[in-house]
Amino acid sequence: MPRAIVPVILSGGSGTRLWPLSRELQPKQFLPLVSTRSLFQDALLRTRGLEGPVAEPYVVCNEDHRFVVAEQLREIGASPGAIVLEPQGRNTAPAVAVAALLAERAQNAAEDPLLLVLPADHVILNHEAFAAAVAVAIDAAAAGRLVAFGIVPSRPETGYGYIRRKAGHGSWSILEEFVEKPDLETARRYVESGHYLWNSGMFLFSARDYLRELDRYAPSILRVSRQAVAEATIDSDFTRLGSCFLDCPSDSIDYAVMEKTDKAAVVPLDAGWSDVGSWAALHEVLEKDADGNTFRGDVIADACKNTYITSSSRLVVGVGLEGVIVVETDDAVVVMAHAHSQRIKRVVDALKINKRPEARTPRRPRSDE
Repeated sequence: MPRAIVPVILSGGSGTRLWPLSRELQPKQFLPLVSTRSLFQDALLRTRGLEGPVAEPYVVCNEDHRFVVAEQLREIGASPGAIVLEPQGRNTAPAVAVAALLAERAQNAAEDPLLLVLPADHVILNHEAFAAAVAVAIDAAAAGRLVAFGIVPSRPETGYGYIRRKAGHGSWSILEEFVEKPDLETARRYVESGHYLWNSGMFLFSARDYLRELDRYAPSILRVSRQAVAEATIDSDFTRLGSCFLDCPSDSIDYAVMEKTDKAAVVPLDAGWSDVGSWAALHEVLEKDADGNTFRGDVIADACKNTYITSSSRLVVGVGLEGVIVVETDDAVVVMAHAHSQRIKRVVDALKINKRPEARTPRRPRSDE
């Protein structure tokens, strides 16, 4: 009988690059940005189309988001294997370690479940291509490999890290190295060579293989994660890790394991993927009119091209705009050039420094407004 696939949904992000719609207490993964469901819900539903037995998902998030996670699971009829609450985020390597330990215990360690690690805030438009890539990754995991999904690049991109692949084993390849975000000329060379893929931050491996490699290359992470799971308390739907988790080293799967192990593999994924890392990235994956525009909410536009306008609470009018993003909410309006949409993070950083409440949560209108 095939081993169970356990989706591990990582939902710790704050989504500052999509401010003001996304806030610290209402980050982008819980917003319906692409479909009528949230990105988090879409990530969960995506796993239902996979072949073979798919176990209940493990969601790793922080205390502030516990109720929205539980409610959004309920809305789509999903029962979690666990909603794991971190006392403080320690990056992806510890988050997956505690999910692996809990899944091993629940699924029976003798069966060694496969963990499908998915960030909660990504977009994948082609679910069939995603399922096919997961099937290939399962074959690689059966050979003892820790699999990273590499996105087939559509353009030279300086905002992503890259994966260089080596020898091929049918539909999957040996992972040769991770490469940091390149400059534009280097990115062009990468894409033209055909040997490089974007690093998606999605993985598949057996719980046992991951924990073994983590013990080999980052034993302190595994030691504290084991202790945090041993000291965890279960309160209703929530599994609260022990406070010792605060002492866990903070590191990503890439740095802690994948860049060091000799068991890394990569499966290419060409499925309309986006990490929705900016307003420009969101506009790219949304449906557009003949002039490249996307309008949402109460919007009137004239003579606009390649423009994204979204309105939450009032009429927004755009005239003669090109390559512009406009985002309106109850308490903020942002107007920015497409090419500078990543700079919104600096605005959020400044709001936090100045202790502005808008960084954390939307301002609610007074009853007399």
